[in-house]
Amino acid sequence: MGKIKFRILLVLGILLLPGLMQKGMAQQKLRFDKEAFYNVMADGDVNAIDNELIVVTGYATTNKEGYEGALLLKKASLISGPRKKLDLFKAGRIKLETAIINNPDNVENHFLRLAIEEHAPKIVKYHADIEADKAIVKREFKNLSPVVQHAILDYCKNSRVLHTEDF
Repeated sequence: MGKIKFRILLVLGILLLPGLMQKGMAQQKLRFDKEAFYNVMADGDVNAIDNELIVVTGYATTNKEGYEGALLLKKASLISGPRKKLDLFKAGRIKLETAIINNPDNVENHFLRLAIEEHAPKIVKYHADIEADKAIVKREFKNLSPVVQHAILDYCKNSRVLHTEDF
């Protein structure tokens, strides 16, 4: 009786092992990568944003709420349909603002908000913190990770607010 149970468990283990390994490999592929996040934000591809949202919401990354809010805000600028745009914009703004309120010293959130505010339509009235965020980003730039510094310098190429000379 004991040998039969052992054999059954062994066979089940062998049959289930490939599926478990694939799940683990899929999770490995979905790990949050800050460089990939900023590439998605810069590219403006809705499908890439949706995929990055899956990554951000599926893992306990630091600053998860800020990243998710920025992605929703970026997506709102790219989709069609005024109601969908507004709903996404509101949801993204709430998440990003909540992240800033909960961690006002997070410079990356201030940069994300600045990038969104600079391109937000006037009708949504989301421009009030541009100068304050710019000052924070300029002051703390040297303390940011190289990936975020690179993202900021790339953003400066097309920004009316931030310029490479600021750093």
